[in-house]
Formats: sequence, C-alpha cells, structure tokens
Amino acid sequence: MTFLQPLILWGLPLVLLPVIIHLINRMRHQPRQWAAMQFLLAATRSSTSHAKLRNLLILLMRVLAVLTLLLFLARPLVGGWMGWALAAAPDAILLLVDRSASMESRVAGADESLREYALKMLAKAAEEFEHASHLVLLDSATRQASELPSAASLLKWPDTQPTDTAADLPAMLQTALDWLIENQAGTAEIWIASDLQASNWKPDDPRWETLITAFDSLPQKVRIRLLATTQESPDNASISVAQLSRQQGGDVRLAADLNRSQADAGRATISSTLNGVATELEAKVTGQSTRWRHRFAVGDQAGGWGKLELPADGNPRDNITYYRYSDDHPPTGLVVTGSALGPLWQAAASAAGRDGRTPAKRYAPDDVTPADLRDATLVVWQAPLPEGEMAGALRRFADEGGRVIFFPPNKAATARFAGLGWGEKQTSGDAGFAVGRWDEDQGPLANTDEGLLLPLAKLGVRQRQQVVGQAAVLAAFDDGQALLVRQSLGQGEVYFCATLPLLAWSEMGDGLVVVPMLQRLLATGSRRLQRDSVAECGQIGAGDLQLEWTSIETGQRGDVQTQAGVYQSGDRWLVVNRPAAEDEFERVGDEAVSGLFGTLSFQLFQAQRDDTALQGEIWRMFLFLMLLALLIEAWLIRPGPIPTAAPPKPQPAAA
Repeated sequence: MTFLQPLILWGLPLVLLPVIIHLINRMRHQPRQWAAMQFLLAATRSSTSHAKLRNLLILLMRVLAVLTLLLFLARPLVGGWMGWALAAAPDAILLLVDRSASMESRVAGADESLREYALKMLAKAAEEFEHASHLVLLDSATRQASELPSAASLLKWPDTQPTDTAADLPAMLQTALDWLIENQAGTAEIWIASDLQASNWKPDDPRWETLITAFDSLPQKVRIRLLATTQESPDNASISVAQLSRQQGGDVRLAADLNRSQADAGRATISSTLNGVATELEAKVTGQSTRWRHRFAVGDQAGGWGKLELPADGNPRDNITYYRYSDDHPPTGLVVTGSALGPLWQAAASAAGRDGRTPAKRYAPDDVTPADLRDATLVVWQAPLPEGEMAGALRRFADEGGRVIFFPPNKAATARFAGLGWGEKQTSGDAGFAVGRWDEDQGPLANTDEGLLLPLAKLGVRQRQQVVGQAAVLAAFDDGQALLVRQSLGQGEVYFCATLPLLAWSEMGDGLVVVPMLQRLLATGSRRLQRDSVAECGQIGAGDLQLEWTSIETGQRGDVQTQAGVYQSGDRWLVVNRPAAEDEFERVGDEAVSGLFGTLSFQLFQAQRDDTALQGEIWRMFLFLMLLALLIEAWLIRPGPIPTAAPPKPQPAAA
C-alpha cells in the first residue's frame, strides 16, 4: 500500500485517544462500600460480563473510526503491482520502457501491442504520483534519461514509439543507477516494463552481480517494480536474410531464415519487393525453423535493393527483412603457400568472368605484402601463421568483410591469429577419422540451393592437425575434434580447416568439398569491395551516424538507429535490419528474474489481458469503514428500554 500524503501517518498515535479518554473516564468514579447495595450487586453480577464486552466493542469502534479517518486523509493506493505496505510516494520514479521489436507482439484478443499495453498501464499508475514524484523516462533504444511533464505524455512521447532494436536490460539499469547518483535523488522507484525476452535480459551476464551490489550501496532506498508483459499472443512468424551473394552472370542468391512460434508444416507466402516492384513467392516450411533459398536474375544492373515480407501475424515488426545487392565486383582469390598444393588452391579459388575463369593469385609466404590484398576477397593461407605487419594487414582485410581460410602448415606452433592456432598433427589407423556432423544450413559447407548435401559423410580423413582456441565449430569428427571452425572478425570471417586435400591426408582433393567451400567464401568475401554497409538497429557505427541517410522506400530522412530499411547517402548505401536475437521466443522465468535482483526490494507483476489498472486510490473504502464503525458505536451506546414499575400489591384489610 502506498500513500500520496504520507505525513498524515504521523498522526497514527491518535488512535489511542479513545483508549485514553476511556481510562480517564473510569478514574472519575471512586467505589464506595455501602451495605444496602450488596444485595443489588449480587443481583446484577450475572450481567457484568455482557456489559464489559459491550464496552470493549464500543472502544474498538472508536479506535477504528480514528484509524480509518487518518488512512482516508493519507490517500492510500493499492492494487496490482503496487502492494508495498506503508510506503510513501518516492521522490523519483524511473520508467524503464522496453522498445525492442519483440514488444510489438499483439495482445491476444486486443487491438494493441505489448508496448502499447505497458505504456497505458504505466501512465495510469504514474498519474497518481505526478504531483508528488519526478517522472523520468529511460527507454531501451536511446538509453537517455528524460523527465516527463506528465504521466499522460508517456503515451505520445517520441522515445516510447516502436523500434526495430533490441534491449539491454543490464545497460538500462546501469544508466538508471548513474542517473540516481548524478542527481542525488532521494527515495526512488524503478518501474520496468518488458516482455522478459531472454536475449534482452541476458540473465547470465556478469554485470548483474555488479549492478545489485552498486544499488545496495546507495544511501537512499531503491525499490524495483517489474511489469512483465507476457500475455498470450497470436501465432507469429519472422523472416531474416541470412546469406546474400551476387554471382557472375547476373544472378543473386539469397537464403532467408523463417522462424515460427508453432511447429507446423506447410507453405508460407512471401511478398518479395525488388527495386520497388512486388511479387508473391511461396516457401515450403517444416518445423519451427526453415532456411529458404531463392535465386533471381538481375542481369547487368549496377545494384539494387529488396525486401521480403510475411503476411500479418502476431508481431508485424518481425515480418520484414531488407537486403541490397551491390555493383558487380568480380571476386578475386589470393593463395599463400610454399607447398605443391599451390596449383590446386589456385584452381579451387578461381573466379568466373565473362572471358572464363581466372586463377587465384599465388605468393610464397615470404613474398606476399599487404598491398597484394587490395583487390582480394578470399585469402587461402597454407603456411605458418602470419605475424607482424602481415598479420595486421590480414586483420584489416577481414574487418572490411574479406574471408581468410587457414590450412595446416604440417607442424605445431605457438603463434595465434584471431585467437586460433595449430596444435599437434594426428594420424589415424586404417579406419580414418569420420566426419560426424556439420552445419547444413549456413556457412561454406551448407546444402546447395537445390537442397543437396556436400559429401562430407563419405570424406575419408587420415591425418589432421588440431585447431587450438575457441571458435564456432561448423564441422566436427565423430570424436568431437573440429574439422572446420569460424571466427568472426569485424565484417568478415576467419576459418581454420584441420586437414589438407592431399591423398596422404584426406580425400578432399577430389574437389567435391574443397571447391564449393572456397567458391562460397570467395563470393561472400566480395562484401569488402562494395560501398554498402550492413548493420543492426541500435548498432550503427559512429561514422555512419554522422551522415544524413534517406530512406529508399519513403524518400525522406530516416532514423537509421531505430528503424529498419534501406538507406542512401550520396554513393553510400546502408542496410539496417532488426537484431537476429529479436526473432527468438525464449523468455526468462519468473523465479530467474526475481533472483537477478538479489537483496533489492523487488516486486513482479504478471500482466493479464483483462487488467484495467495497476493500482487505484481506495480512500472511499476507508471513509465507508469509518462511517460503519461510527454507526456500530452509536448502536452499542443506545439507551436500553426503561423498565415499567410493577403495580403495588393490594394490602389485606385490617381486622
């Protein structure tokens, strides 16, 4: 229970006033022994217990009348998530609003999103405090604190509108903590509205422990209230572009991921917009996650943009994904090796052109220079790992979007590149090392556009060199050792392959695995030669934010930090999509959320569809209770009936 006029509660000792008056009133009457009254006392002793009970009830009703009068004047609030006992209105209320894309899920049976529902509930709750507390908004997209002029302004405030961003709850709480310290606020409450999406709450993040310790050390008391908008939503599906490459000959290949809340098989209708022209496509979907591949011809077009859109469902915000295919930059391979495998690498990493295939350039390890990387999109490195200036040049190459793949140098070394290195060489018996699993949906070993698998299951491997370091494993042997790993580096990627296409090592030399693997890396690495930038909402680089971007769809200036789309600034292009984590459906459980806040005063309120308010004033109830107590007291002190005197008995006549 919260009170808008907590100073009135200092008058609570007044409830003892009826008791004091009662005791003083009893002291006025001094008992005197009178022999004639002994018979009367004995006659009424049986009714004494009833009289004491009535007096106690009268005293209780008078105490209740004073108590309810004081509570009525203090203007109590109660209901829903506002259930703290005897809590005064705080000096400041920080409203932490989750504006991530997942908050645009619709509330089942209502024409509003989770975000709209949360704002409505927060505004109604804060309305009772706007004259007693400072209302400060802190949204997930900008993470900037702004003081609200009124609770109603929360509904239309620019920083509460929908976005395509993700949320970072630990970072939001850190900003709230900084605000409390900087402004030296007194008692404060933090109201959080969120759908508890696990990717936004990051329950395993070590920042939580540091945050709770910092909040506990504040001189003022801080209370946390969480409005969990986890109501049931209609079925939902999301789409996102996972891979995109332009092929020689005028074709563009893309792969899109379809995720659904319900695992039903069937077909999905996809609206494809290419340079402003919309067409409808169909995709076969199975289970909750499906990778859909599509190919379209663009001829000699210099470049273009497109989007894929699903029909309206439970969350319209995750139904659209954008992409752009750039100018036709022919990919170029570069091979660094001192072994006899040089010609094989050159052929496997050759690029197709109008005049046929162009072999990759080949250099000895001691001859290659950073300048040789200028026009390359893929570097095949089969030599000791680079060090010094060349290592820095390769890092910059990957940061710009290029691809680098390392093959075993045939001996262990302590050198590392991007945290990875080479361990000991291992040789198997006659059975060889069997490939047990690989990623069929993404990466250089994924299935073909027709759904065909690369023959990795039949690949015989006799020798391998251990990959040392932590990285994403794209293919592994039966015993768990990695065959191919990937490390992201800037906009590009670094790969380590544990075997060689030599007959003494493996059967990879037949070209059925190594050629498609290198050709895919060659195509995806062409991103570094393009003038396009690809980013996620909320993760735009400082350099791009300084430019003025125009939305291709609307022709108006766009907010690239919060709104997905394709934007242009001069000859620069920027493709912005929502973060991939926003397509995940996993939520943090109630107990796990409560555990995150440790020893802080915390209250969780699970929103329901039929909730109409988070709390309300209940002074009318206390006024009614006071009147009821006074009426009962009046009834108890009413005078009893006046006994009628019995007629005198007739006296017998005298004799």
